[in-house]
Amino acid sequence: MTTVYQGSCLCAAVTYELSATPKSVSHCHCRQCRKSHGAAFASYGSVPRNALRLLSGANSIKTFASSEAVLREFCTHCGSALFWSRSQGEFADWVSIALGTLDTPFIAEKQKHVHVDSAVHWCSYPPQKPPSRMI
Repeated sequence: MTTVYQGSCLCAAVTYELSATPKSVSHCHCRQCRKSHGAAFASYGSVPRNALRLLSGANSIKTFASSEAVLREFCTHCGSALFWSRSQGEFADWVSIALGTLDTPFIAEKQKHVHVDSAVHWCSYPPQKPPSRMI
């Protein structure tokens, strides 16, 4: 039995479901992903484009071409980053889902951090253990 994953933006104007488990889970530290999410990195998982079904709010999604081949989609009401995809090339038939928008619990089998050479200096990567407390 395949799990159907539900997701939504912050204001719930956009709701969607995935009929496939997200693959290629990555935490991207590139400047564009950081800017898009307003965070130290962005977490995404990819599914075939035909596995994503918008349930509501299609007219609330704005598309932004962040580069020649990358389209980013976000909610026009609350600004939540939702999806990104390639407009051309090998993976043009896949879409990456901002994993923070999933409402159904999801555990990635494998995950990786990418573009760590672009990581911000105010958030340590790889994560450091906190120093031991002195008693």
